[in-house]
Amino acid sequence: MKLNKLTTLIMVAMVLGIIVGYACNTLATSPAQAKEIASYFSILTDIFLRLIKMIIAPLIFATLVSGLAGMGDSKEVGRIGAKAMAWFVGASLCSLALGLVFANLLHPGTNLGIPLPEVGSSVGLKTSALNLKDFITHVFPKNIFEAMAANEILQILVFAVFFGVALGHIHNQSARSLVKTLEEVGHVMLKVTDYVMRFAPVGVFGAVAGIITTQGVGMLMVFGKLLISFYITLAALWLTLILAGYFVMGKQVFRLIKLIRSPMLLGFSTASSESAYPKLMEQLEKFGIRDRITGFVLPLGYSFNLDGSMIYTTFAALFVAQAYGIELSLTTQIAMLLVLMISSKGIAGVPRASLVVVAAVLPMFNLPEAGLLLVLGIDHFLDMGRTATNVLGNAIATAVVAKWENAIDTVDNALAEADEALPIKDDDLVMAKAS
Repeated sequence: MKLNKLTTLIMVAMVLGIIVGYACNTLATSPAQAKEIASYFSILTDIFLRLIKMIIAPLIFATLVSGLAGMGDSKEVGRIGAKAMAWFVGASLCSLALGLVFANLLHPGTNLGIPLPEVGSSVGLKTSALNLKDFITHVFPKNIFEAMAANEILQILVFAVFFGVALGHIHNQSARSLVKTLEEVGHVMLKVTDYVMRFAPVGVFGAVAGIITTQGVGMLMVFGKLLISFYITLAALWLTLILAGYFVMGKQVFRLIKLIRSPMLLGFSTASSESAYPKLMEQLEKFGIRDRITGFVLPLGYSFNLDGSMIYTTFAALFVAQAYGIELSLTTQIAMLLVLMISSKGIAGVPRASLVVVAAVLPMFNLPEAGLLLVLGIDHFLDMGRTATNVLGNAIATAVVAKWENAIDTVDNALAEADEALPIKDDDLVMAKAS
């Protein structure tokens, strides 16, 4: 399905979801009935997300192993990984700092005008899941098939790195045949992605209709200041990321933004980063980034480069402090930023990761964890913005690392205007020059 058509259908599905969800919320006689109606909409979303999860593990494994086997040099893997992690750390610090600055400027938690949850109330979030020791251990798979079945991206990445580097050092016909087979598997999975994306508008409709049915639009009015303030903060982060990308890639960053608008919209409407992953990988290939870079940096970014989630953690923590009228000195806020920076690196695979991180850090600075009950009702709408930002941040990060590695193939200028633009490989350029 062409990108323009897919984007249009997703936007139409979002609008229809809002209309149908509002109607169901209005007609429902009780919250229980609204929840039951929403459960039927969720069937559509669950099917779509299951199809996406079906794709991710084989897609990551095939593209990463074939790319690493083509490198043939473990030092190159280390160099690319170091560059990627340097960008991730810089982007995370920038995101956290922007969340702190804008929360202080906009004061989203001041004068809420609604009853505050009692201090000591349970939030129901398992902060014990946020444990650095367990996270480090969890990175390394004990069974690759178990990791693939659970879509543990980081575990798949670790095994694929070992497998790809080992395959690259075996120089015989069987090894070369296996590499070619995996390359073809990657191409087949991208074709499967195209088929699955045809169901995306239906999944988006179910997601939006379901959340509006249960929460209604009244919740948006009550927390309008918080929502507007957070999206202003996200807009500032978007601008910062695009400027950083422009500094490295020049005007090419705008073509990148044009190509990834569909996966960003998909991530926004479903509030699921996984839903955008296969399409994002496909669009980065169309941008011209070589598979070995995309296959390595993108899954790494999905674990360590969650810019939208980062900015939310400082923003939400200061929102709680403001709601309860607790003043935090600049020194305390900077200390909180550094603690969040460290804590956030263990959130991969943790359900409702951003909220869990905030819930774990609040008590360290004598802030009531119960304050998070204020945002639980609208967290889905906040998560939509966080997810779209995570997609944008990982796309720019992957493109920047590819630029540093001179791994972006030339794209024909005429084709670049089309959404289906494909990169011109080095062999094609040689043939063109020869003719």
